[in-house]
Amino acid sequence: MTSERDRDAGPEEGGLPEPPPPEGPGLFGFAEAPAPAPAPSVPPPRAAASAAQPAPYRVLARKYRPQNFDDLIGQEALVRTLRNAFARGRVHHAFLLTGVRGVGKTTTARIIARALNCIGPDGKGGPTADPCGACPECQAILADRHPDVIEMDAASNRGIDDVRELREALRFRPAQGRQKVFILDEVHMLTEQAFNALLKSLEEPPPAITFILATTELRKVPVTIRSRCQTFALKRVPEARLRAHFGKVAAQEGFSAEEDALAMLARAADGSVRDGLSLLDQAIALAGEGGLVRAESVREMLGLADRTLVFDMLEAVMAGDLPAALARFGEAHERGADPHSVLTDMLEQVHMLTRFAAIPALREEPGLPENERVRGAALAARLSVPVLTRAWQMLLKGIEEVREAPDRRAAAEMILIRLAHVAEMPTPGDILKRLESGGAMPAGGAPAPAPPPPGGGLRALAGGAALAAAPAPRPPPQPSALPGSWREVVALASGGEPLLHAHLLHDVHPVRLAPPRIEIRVRPQAPRDLAAQLAALLEARTGTRWTIALSNAPGAPTLAEQSAAAEQDRRAAAAQHPMVQAILAAFPGATLDAVRDATLDDYGLAPAAPEPDLPDFAPPDATPAYDDELPEED
Repeated sequence: MTSERDRDAGPEEGGLPEPPPPEGPGLFGFAEAPAPAPAPSVPPPRAAASAAQPAPYRVLARKYRPQNFDDLIGQEALVRTLRNAFARGRVHHAFLLTGVRGVGKTTTARIIARALNCIGPDGKGGPTADPCGACPECQAILADRHPDVIEMDAASNRGIDDVRELREALRFRPAQGRQKVFILDEVHMLTEQAFNALLKSLEEPPPAITFILATTELRKVPVTIRSRCQTFALKRVPEARLRAHFGKVAAQEGFSAEEDALAMLARAADGSVRDGLSLLDQAIALAGEGGLVRAESVREMLGLADRTLVFDMLEAVMAGDLPAALARFGEAHERGADPHSVLTDMLEQVHMLTRFAAIPALREEPGLPENERVRGAALAARLSVPVLTRAWQMLLKGIEEVREAPDRRAAAEMILIRLAHVAEMPTPGDILKRLESGGAMPAGGAPAPAPPPPGGGLRALAGGAALAAAPAPRPPPQPSALPGSWREVVALASGGEPLLHAHLLHDVHPVRLAPPRIEIRVRPQAPRDLAAQLAALLEARTGTRWTIALSNAPGAPTLAEQSAAAEQDRRAAAAQHPMVQAILAAFPGATLDAVRDATLDDYGLAPAAPEPDLPDFAPPDATPAYDDELPEED
């Protein structure tokens, strides 16, 4: 037990030592400076020699954290709504803030907590959208020591027991402030049971209670929770706003930055103020003499290539100039650019060019750098949307390959080689139009064949590999009461008997069909009661009793074998077609994938020819048969 005398006694008197001052700021800023202790009667040894300790460094993301609604950048709709709510006294009891990391969700929650509890410099103020920051309530919240502002990280306190503890705290009125505020960060991490336990408290909270939920994954928050909150979606901050903000922060820190450096930091931040300030902090540490943040230093720090260099590579590969493209890529690699980042930048520029080619008016966007706008507009005028779309798909697939490749530089160079190889090749749609119109083939291609005869041509599908046969359609066979072919028998099982249909398709050789009798040869892997199953199916579908006889005769090929043989015949015939040969010559390495004919049935077979009908009457030249000419019966 510690006596009152021990507590009052100083360290020299054998009592407990004084608690050390806080090291640096709290989560919300600097704490209030403690009141100076009375000077001891006897100065401690070497007191005069002790030097003042420098204040610990505060990272920019904390130092420039917004303290009021006016400091929030890029969230005008949110600020306007909350200001109106405070002005009219219509502040909701539960808020749900969503958005990507670093856009100000938790910061906004803390500003709302101060606005609800601010009492003004004179101690008589009420809730306000402009907290003073000087009253005891504001100071305590800024120092992260207010007993009525409870912040809980739902990622590490996600169970039902944690929510029950929170609900227990709701029973007590605010200990110091006007409003008790519960801030639940990353609320989507709560378990289903925890969400259910929170529902009733969110819907009907006790007086003087406010909930503020924050999440980066709104879709993971149950609809029942969202319906009980006012939801605000915090937007990504535009690059132009981030550039201006980072320039202002650098100036306040006593540094200057090149415009290209600020632009690279803003792009890398991806709409997040906190991420951008962390990168700016790192860039300032790299600043050379004179306190200038140079673009070259930021480029090396981020592992990026010069945007002009990337555009040179893109122009080279789209023109088929592979030596120039590889030379520029080697230069970027020597500067420390990551191959993955280079291809990502090229993908971004292909997207920009595609937008220019699709919507020319976008070339005048003022937010684009002058160099990219001029060069991009000129390159987009020479390229078509299909060509750019093909480059986009190849780069998208190439980025995945580079990410998984053991040698990222070699993988990136292979992507550039592919792009340059196909640069001068027309798209499948262009070459098809030339072939169908009888026009000339591109350089290096096969000569264009004569147009196919009407009704018998083949049309190449996208990619030049899949073809569709389009002869004149033939009329479907007339339906009959009983199936007249083995194919029609098998088709009866395709609807509701998938297993029986598979066995009939692959394991049965038809021998003879004479409705209502069928002779079949069954393979050993077929079920032993296949004949009984088939008889039951035919009787159910046709209303007639059928006889299924098992035979040892070879019979015809199975329906699957017939389908495979017909497919081979179609592929062989298609491969000899002049247009197909021209397409295969125009696209080296292309193969004939499949041949489709709209007139074929589900088994890939042509409709069976109808049986000739017997005449109802004898032909005019037939010799009549009389009763006396008929053979006598025995």
